[in-house]
Amino acid sequence: MTTVSFDNPQRLSEWIEASSEARARAFTRCIETTDARDTEIHAWVRRTTDRGGAPGPLQGIPFGAKDIIETRGIGTEYGSPLYRGRIGLEDADIVTELKGRGAVLFGKTQTTAFAYVTPAPTRNPCNLNHTPGGSSSGSAAAVAAGMVPLALGTQTKGSVLRPASYCGVTGFKPTFDLFSMKGVLPFAKSLDTLGFFTQTPRDMLALWHAMDRQSVQADGVVLAAPDPMPPVDPPMRAAFQSAIQDLLTGGLSIRSIDIAGMLASLAEAAHVVMCYEGARFHQERFEEHGKRLADLAEMVEWGLSLRQARYDEARRHIDACRSTLAEFYATTAVILVPAATGPAPAGLSSTGDPAMNAPWTALGTPAITIPMPVGSDLPLGLQLTAAHGQDGLLLRVAERVAEILR
Repeated sequence: MTTVSFDNPQRLSEWIEASSEARARAFTRCIETTDARDTEIHAWVRRTTDRGGAPGPLQGIPFGAKDIIETRGIGTEYGSPLYRGRIGLEDADIVTELKGRGAVLFGKTQTTAFAYVTPAPTRNPCNLNHTPGGSSSGSAAAVAAGMVPLALGTQTKGSVLRPASYCGVTGFKPTFDLFSMKGVLPFAKSLDTLGFFTQTPRDMLALWHAMDRQSVQADGVVLAAPDPMPPVDPPMRAAFQSAIQDLLTGGLSIRSIDIAGMLASLAEAAHVVMCYEGARFHQERFEEHGKRLADLAEMVEWGLSLRQARYDEARRHIDACRSTLAEFYATTAVILVPAATGPAPAGLSSTGDPAMNAPWTALGTPAITIPMPVGSDLPLGLQLTAAHGQDGLLLRVAERVAEILR
């Protein structure tokens, strides 16, 4: 390790380069920040007292884990009062991997109940009167508030990328099935994907390398953006168009592609797949708890009414779109789209609209959200997507895009 001392414990890339003494001081800063801010943000279900960590590139770096991710000896309650007091018997594979590289589990972060839509108590650190998004609400908020430099989430439609956009941080959904989901509560197994939150794309790239994953240089990469634009709110439309212009001025090559209609149909197909699979996974839970599952109960009832023919049709449509997008990616390495339909909605009764994220989850392609410049307004995210398995390239391009926008 180097002897770098740093003042910003939010930045994972700086943690990784810092001395063990500096890491220990930064860990204390995270505790102090959490103690000071979580009484109003409510990012955490519970915290641990662990410190230190095993030797490795992430030694002593704290992380949060969404409360559907199993942790040995620590509560995993699925965001539901029906499971209050439930204690995990073993760590999920991703928790084991991070601990094995030296990271320290700081605690469990709030989630919508069963990672569906019933909101958690978490508030958006950028404006407490607005939602942080869902279902990985606590993880996004914890990173945005500077409580930890790294947190884990999951995405079945838009549960990593949308909260990252709302809270003004970086969210990354890798290629489907790239990381093990063992020990993570399923929802729809053909969609469920692990995700990560950091402050910046550079931090995400540092995590990627710390986990022994490879990246590639991204010089001369051609990008694409949708024309016409998907239906989004005016603030998002203006910020997205301004970002595209800044990237062009910064020397990037961006061509127009017509995918707005495809994205809408993919979002609809993803909803059918999610409800069909989710209803069957949660059917036994529904039979036990019924209406006490609230929003999930309604989803199960509707999902069980879906015929297999409609589910199969949705899967075929997703496959057809995957082939079409593969042709785009053959000549355009990265496609840029809005990360959400707009800024975080006011109030805590809704976690927002996943329409901008669900298509890429259905396709299984890697996607990352990075903050766009918006001044003092609520955060807005720019979403970058790439072909299957091109995660390392995507992270490099995201880092370059963030440098230009900054």
